[in-house]
Amino acid sequence: MKLHKENPIGIFDSGIGGTSIWKEINRLLPLEKTIYLSDSKNAPYGQRPTDQIIELAIKNTEFLLNKNCKLIVVACNTATTNAIKYLRETYQVPFIGIEPPIKPASLKTKTKTIGILATKGTLNSQLFATTANNLDATIEIIEQVGDGLVELIESNMLNSSEMHLLLKKHLKPFIKNNIDQLVLGCTHYPYLIPQIKNIIGDQITIIDSGEAVAKQTKNILEGKNLLSNKTEIDFINEFYTNTTSEVLEKVLKEVKNISINKFAF
Repeated sequence: MKLHKENPIGIFDSGIGGTSIWKEINRLLPLEKTIYLSDSKNAPYGQRPTDQIIELAIKNTEFLLNKNCKLIVVACNTATTNAIKYLRETYQVPFIGIEPPIKPASLKTKTKTIGILATKGTLNSQLFATTANNLDATIEIIEQVGDGLVELIESNMLNSSEMHLLLKKHLKPFIKNNIDQLVLGCTHYPYLIPQIKNIIGDQITIIDSGEAVAKQTKNILEGKNLLSNKTEIDFINEFYTNTTSEVLEKVLKEVKNISINKFAF
């Protein structure tokens, strides 16, 4: 496959969560056309076995390759930690993954205790275990599976009472263990930051991957001489979903130059 500068950037996630990554990429690289695939039908990936996660990642990748994407961002922590090694070995296009930023958190902590809120699939992955084992041995990591959070977000219940009660339950171990850095290990979770802050207060720093992934995307495109030469936005950024578009439209309501489309596989 020949990669061209004006080809789009492809991004996929198990739903709308990866739009938090898309927004950072679009902010840093507004002249790059993007194609976003929201596999909401199969969300959340975090409860699925590894072979299913890889199978879904392959389908998503091939959808984006058929759209001539020059680079693919796996905007899903679970898909990254379970499938990106296979994707990189199988396809020639560059891949950028999303890993929970526990290393930056470990370097910033004063209490020597950091928390990570993530899916079961991410926390149980070999890639996460390897990263965690390479941290300073004096750092304690409090892990919490965010059961139910993705489902509520995908069901348009972001600001519901059910979400508030579930968040209080999931965040309690972090407060109890005196963490000062909270890592969000799922791209859906940045949409919960205002509610999380209301529960945990201002003494705990919240860290997500969005800005770092956008910078890495730019670095890879520059390194491979694939940055667009465009000087104006003369394109539409395409979004695809395999369920109702209501939630996707809601999180993108202030974004211009986009189209939202349906797909099925």
